Amino acid sequence: MLKHFNLTGKKMPFHTFLALGTHFGKVFLLDIQGNVTQKFEISSVKINQISLDESGEHVGICSEDGKVQVFGLYTREGFHENFDCPIKVVALHPQFTRSNYKQFVTGGNKLLLYERNWLNRWKTSVLHEGEGSITAIQWRANLIAWANNVGVKIYDIGTKQRITNVLRDNVSLRPDMYPCSLCWKDNSSLIVGWGSSIKICVVKERNPTEMRDLPSRYVEIVSAFETEFFISGLAPLADQLVTLYFVKENSDHMDEEFRARPRLDIIQPLPESCEEISSDALTVRNFQDNECRDYRLEHSEGESLFYIISPKDIVVAKERDQDDHIDWLLEKKKYEEALMAAEISFKNIKRHDVQKIGMAYINHLVEKGDYDSAARKCQKVLGKNMELWENEVYRFKTIGQLKAISQYLPRGDLRLRPAIYEMILHDFLKTDYEGFATLIREWPGELYNNMAIVQAVSDHLKKEPTNRILLTTLAELYTYDQRYDRALEIYLRLRHKDVYQLIHKHNLFSSIEDKIVLLMDFDKEKAVDMLLDNEDKLSTDRVVEELADRPELLHVYLHKLFKRDHHKGQKYHERQIGLYAEYDRPNLLPFLRDSTHCPLEKALEVCQQRNFVEETVFLLSRMGNCRRALQMIMEELEDVDKAIEFAKDQDDAELWEDLISYSIDKPPFITGLLNNIGTHVDPILLIHRIKEGMEIPNLRDSLVKILQDYNLQILLREGCKKILVADSLSLLQKMHRTQMRGVRVDEENICESCHATILPSDMAKPFSVVVFHCRHMFHKECLPSSGTIPGVQFCNICSAKKRGPGSGILEIKK
Repeated sequence: MLKHFNLTGKKMPFHTFLALGTHFGKVFLLDIQGNVTQKFEISSVKINQISLDESGEHVGICSEDGKVQVFGLYTREGFHENFDCPIKVVALHPQFTRSNYKQFVTGGNKLLLYERNWLNRWKTSVLHEGEGSITAIQWRANLIAWANNVGVKIYDIGTKQRITNVLRDNVSLRPDMYPCSLCWKDNSSLIVGWGSSIKICVVKERNPTEMRDLPSRYVEIVSAFETEFFISGLAPLADQLVTLYFVKENSDHMDEEFRARPRLDIIQPLPESCEEISSDALTVRNFQDNECRDYRLEHSEGESLFYIISPKDIVVAKERDQDDHIDWLLEKKKYEEALMAAEISFKNIKRHDVQKIGMAYINHLVEKGDYDSAARKCQKVLGKNMELWENEVYRFKTIGQLKAISQYLPRGDLRLRPAIYEMILHDFLKTDYEGFATLIREWPGELYNNMAIVQAVSDHLKKEPTNRILLTTLAELYTYDQRYDRALEIYLRLRHKDVYQLIHKHNLFSSIEDKIVLLMDFDKEKAVDMLLDNEDKLSTDRVVEELADRPELLHVYLHKLFKRDHHKGQKYHERQIGLYAEYDRPNLLPFLRDSTHCPLEKALEVCQQRNFVEETVFLLSRMGNCRRALQMIMEELEDVDKAIEFAKDQDDAELWEDLISYSIDKPPFITGLLNNIGTHVDPILLIHRIKEGMEIPNLRDSLVKILQDYNLQILLREGCKKILVADSLSLLQKMHRTQMRGVRVDEENICESCHATILPSDMAKPFSVVVFHCRHMFHKECLPSSGTIPGVQFCNICSAKKRGPGSGILEIKK
């Protein structure tokens, strides 16, 4: 292994390489994986510093024996010089490749600037000396920063002025053991780390009015703070800092310090302190023997790559990416977070496959015994990978957890082999009928071999023939298989609510012709509504035939049919009389009233046999036997109010006479008659027939009511008379106004008798015309002689048609 080396790195347009200097005077160019691409023999002693320009085409090298070489990596043309003292540092102008910037500086006991003039000769200038050995140089744009035993200086090569001097804080530390670390954050910000102190310096332009003899620029320290450990290297990272620390710690067993592993920290600078963002202890070989000066930190601008250099190792550090974050989550067994992170950055993942992470998570859940969560994750993780799905299903079968994965299996466009679904259904059928029924309802029937599952259910039903869950599931399977007859039969046996939906959906009316009784037994109302709504598929005659042996059901059907249409089932009205009388007497009388096809004799016979008085009374009155009907009301119902109401409806004087004759010896009936007949029959006829001395309940009130009714009638008559007189007068006035109006007569009108034009052709001759109010016109000479009333003439035409005479307008003369 190398005992000591120096390193710098550059990113080329097409490749990245590292330049490595060793303790034995050799320089190696390495690719990013550490493979040697070129080798240079520079000296026999250690290489102190290597400097590359921005393009990576030129390199500057200095060694402990005073040699300085600046040359092109591809030309080897350049500067070669030997000094009589060790040269510690060298720095090329960042744009050394350009001919106008052929400049570099070296640092030993003085700071020298080398510039190539127009004669292609190198000119040397001393920029600084007298403050000890120069240990660090950093060149950025026109600014050169260097450190010696006293502090840090900045030189503006454009104005050829030294800008500032930042003194070293802890002078007790040996500068050769705790060297200064310099790095430019940008073209104007310099970061200085020395011992345990960090300062951030910003180069600013001075106001021209304040210049006088001062440089045009000045430096402002914007942040200065102390750290816990000694600084071996610094590098910028956005607005933060990457720091390499040399660590000394106290031993637990003895009062002495020992060297610990170096630390790479990221800190956030504040004006007078810093905030630690992250910290990592680095393991390098022989770290117990290393000093602060043995570590270096280099960084590649434009990339977040950092190189930690120790005498025995190079450690490459870079920003953690999503892959690193996922690695860490997996290491900590935070699988849920790892899977989410992988899904979010799926397009950018380089080393991690989402499925692989997911499988690790599923395995972890299975090991924990959280089978439901593991099965649920299969949906997201396994995706469309059929092989993985089937492997997982068999694994869940092995551990006896097929139920856990069943609800998450693919069932849409993506499907497994039918055998997988059948295996799960068989497993449920053995242990969980409810779960089996749920899967049958949720899974599309085409996922599995329907006949195989039907056979399996049938086998179980042989042991449990009345199991409702199995029967219902079997009906659903028959429905999937379009064997609707069998499904319907099961639904009817079970009285299942879906039976009507099944019939309608699949038009199974031809299949229920012999099952109408079962449907009615299940739900009369729904069954009858369905049958009546589909008369075109199941005729009334067919339904009546099926229900012939169940008259109570037949009555329900025919009753609803009659309610919908009084004429559709007319051929069954005679049959319905007995059905109503047997099963639904309250609707018998309405049926008799509304039906025009019911045979009255048959109805009367049924009602008399069952002694249905009200229905018999109605039928007798409808058949014209009102006297017998009234007699039944009086004798069997003994209801005077109904008798009076019946007499009023018939409005027959003989009925009133019969009613009075029957009631004359019954005081309560007389009271009822006195109270109600005043507007239909003269009460005097009733009062004259009442026997002397008969006690009549509430007679006074009845007589008062008769008188009130009489007064009411008189008032009504007088009111009607007044209205009639007023109407007659109004009509007379209207007729008079009408008759007083003129009538138009012209040459188009003709005489209704001779049919000649009513007006003569020569209007100068005298003529006479008669025009009636009915608009018929006659020549006066064409009219017959006047009637019995002198001076009054009537229209012959209207009189002949018996429309009533119209007085004529006599002798329109000229």
